[in-house]
Amino acid sequence: MSQDTIPTPAAVTPSPESVTLPALPDPEHQGEGFWTLMLGSMGVVYGDIGTSPLYALQAALDHMKTDGVVESEVIGIVSLLIWALFFVVTAKYVFFLMRADNKGEGGTLSLMALAQNALGRRSRWIFLLGVAGAALFSGDAIITPAISVLSAVEGLNTASSAFQPYVLPIAVGILVSLFVVQSGGTAKVATYFGPIMVLFFGVIGALGLYHVADAPRVLNAFNPFHGLRFLFGHGATGFVTLGLIFLAVTGAEALYADMGHFGRKPIQLAWLLFVLPSLVCNYLGQGALVLKDHSAVANPFYMMAPAWTLIPFVVLATVATIIASQAVITGAFSLSRQAIQLGLLPRLEIQHTSATTEGQIFVPRVNRTLLLGVLLLVFLFRTSSNLANAYGIAVTGTMVVTTSLSFFVVWKLWRWPLAAAIPFVGMFLMIDLAFMAANLVKVLEGGWVPLSLAGLSMIVMWTWVRGTELLARKTHRDSIPTADLIRMMEKSRPTRVPGTAVFLTGDPNVAPSALMHNLKHNKVLHERIVIMNVVTKPTPRVSEANRFEREKLSEDFTRVTLYFGFMETPRVPAAMALMRKCGVKFDIMTTSFFLGKRTLKCSPASGMPQWQDKLFVNLSKQAINATDFFSIPSDRVVEMGAQVTI
Repeated sequence: MSQDTIPTPAAVTPSPESVTLPALPDPEHQGEGFWTLMLGSMGVVYGDIGTSPLYALQAALDHMKTDGVVESEVIGIVSLLIWALFFVVTAKYVFFLMRADNKGEGGTLSLMALAQNALGRRSRWIFLLGVAGAALFSGDAIITPAISVLSAVEGLNTASSAFQPYVLPIAVGILVSLFVVQSGGTAKVATYFGPIMVLFFGVIGALGLYHVADAPRVLNAFNPFHGLRFLFGHGATGFVTLGLIFLAVTGAEALYADMGHFGRKPIQLAWLLFVLPSLVCNYLGQGALVLKDHSAVANPFYMMAPAWTLIPFVVLATVATIIASQAVITGAFSLSRQAIQLGLLPRLEIQHTSATTEGQIFVPRVNRTLLLGVLLLVFLFRTSSNLANAYGIAVTGTMVVTTSLSFFVVWKLWRWPLAAAIPFVGMFLMIDLAFMAANLVKVLEGGWVPLSLAGLSMIVMWTWVRGTELLARKTHRDSIPTADLIRMMEKSRPTRVPGTAVFLTGDPNVAPSALMHNLKHNKVLHERIVIMNVVTKPTPRVSEANRFEREKLSEDFTRVTLYFGFMETPRVPAAMALMRKCGVKFDIMTTSFFLGKRTLKCSPASGMPQWQDKLFVNLSKQAINATDFFSIPSDRVVEMGAQVTI
C-alpha cells in the first residue's frame, strides 16, 4: 500500500486459491472471570456517568439561586433526572442498543459498519451519520475532562473560600499531568480504577440514602407525573432545564462503546445492581437536602458530606473524575484507530503501551490535540457551571446518530417489519431529539464550542475521504492493469534477480507505482513478485482462518490480500508468518518490500475547492510512513518516490 493510501472497507471476492485455516477459538475474555470483568467495567465504563452527580442537579437547580427554592420544582427536577436514567440509559442502552453489537463490539463506527452490512452496500447517508457521530464524540472527549476535574476541585470552595484562587491552577495541574502520563501507558494504574469507583459509588449512594431522611417526600420523584408537570408547566424554564437534566446521562455511550472490552452481561449487571441504585439514591439525597436546607442549592453534592469528611471526599471525587477523564481519553484513542482503519483519517502514529494487551494504545497527535482543547476550555469558561452550558450538545448529537443507525439494524438485520421498527426506534429518537433541542438553546452560551469542534472534525474526515477517493480514481486511470503488465513482462523479459519482492498497493488490479518505477529506473525484476493489498473489513476483528487470500497470477506473479478488522493493528510480518505456517514458501531474509511514496501537489482540476485541496495535502503530510504503520522491518524496505497532482 502506498504512502498516501489508506485501507478502506472492501468486500473482495475469494480467489480460487484462497487459503482456509482451521477455526480458532475466540480469545476474547478467555481466562477472565465474570466478576473481574464486572469490576473492570465499573472503572472504565461508568466513570463519566458516575461523576455526573457532581454537577448535574446543581446545574438544573441553578435558576433557584435567584428565584428561590420551590418544593414542587425540586421534586420535579429530581424526577426528570432519575427517569432519564431509567429510560435513556437503562431501557435504551442497557436493554436495547447493547444487543445491536458488531460481533461483540459497540460504538458509533462499529454500528455504522454493522448498518452497512445490514443493507448489503455502502450507503452514503449511513456513512455520513457515522462520520457525524465520530466527530461529535471528539467534542465530548475535550469537554468531559475539563468539566469533570473542574467540578471536583471546586469542592474545595465548600470547605473554605480561601481555596478559590487555587481551584483553577490545581485543575490545570491535574489535567496536564493526566495527559503527560498517557505515553507511558495506564495498564498498571487501571487495575485500581474498578475498586476506586466501587468505593466512590458506595460513598455517594450511602450519603444520598442517609439524606433522604431529611425530606422523605422527595421519594415522590419516582412518580414521573411530577417531572412532566415541571417540564410542561414552566414554559421556557422547563425546556432549558431539560437540557441541564441531560447532564445526568452523559457517558451513557460508554456502555455501548466499551462492550467489546468487558462483554454485555458484566456491563449490564454492574449498572443494574450497583451503579443505577447509587446514582438514584444520590440524586434523591441531594434533592432532600435542598428541601431541608435551601442554602444547599449552591452545591448540594458536596454539602451532603459531613464537614470533617469534606477534604477526603473532595480527594475521592477528584480521583473519580480523573478516572472518568482517562476513560474518555482512552476512548478517543480507540476511536481514532477505528477511524484510521476505516479510511476516515490519515495514518497517524499509534504506539502500543502494553506488550500483552492489544487495546492499550497511545496516539501522540490525538493526545496533544485533546490537551490543548481541554486547557483552552478551562481558561475560557473557568468554572464547571459555565462549562455546563457547553456540555451536552455533542453527546445528544451522538445519541441521535446512534439511535438513527440502530434503525437499519432493527429493520434489516433483525428483520422487524417497518410497522414495528419505526415506532420502536422512533420512541427513543423522539426523546433524543427533545434533549438535543433543549441543549441547542445553549448554543450562544457555550454550546457553540462542541459544535465547532465536531464541525472541524467532520470537515477533516470528509476531506480525507473525498481526497483519497479522487486520488484512487486518478491512480487507477493512469495505471496499467496488472494482467496487461504480466503479458508485457512475458514478452520483454527484463533482467531477473534472486529473491522475492513484495509490492504493497491500495488497488491490486493495477500495477503498483513502485513496481513501475523499479522497472523504469532499475530495469530489473525479482524472481518472485508478490502484489500485496491490505483490506480493512467492516468487522472488529478477522480470525486467523480468514487472515489472507492468495491467488497465482502467473509463474512468478502472486496476488495476496491481507484482511484485518477495524479494531486490529495491521501487522504485515505477523500475517506473512501465518502464511508460512500454511505452506506458502518464502524467505523473509531474501524478501524486499517496495513502497510507493507519493508527494502530493494541489491541482485546479482536482474536483475539490482549493482550500480542501490544501487541507488534504497537509493531512497527508501528517501520516506516518507505511513501514511503521504496517510494522514492516525497516531494513527490508525500498521506497520509490514520485510527485502526484491531486
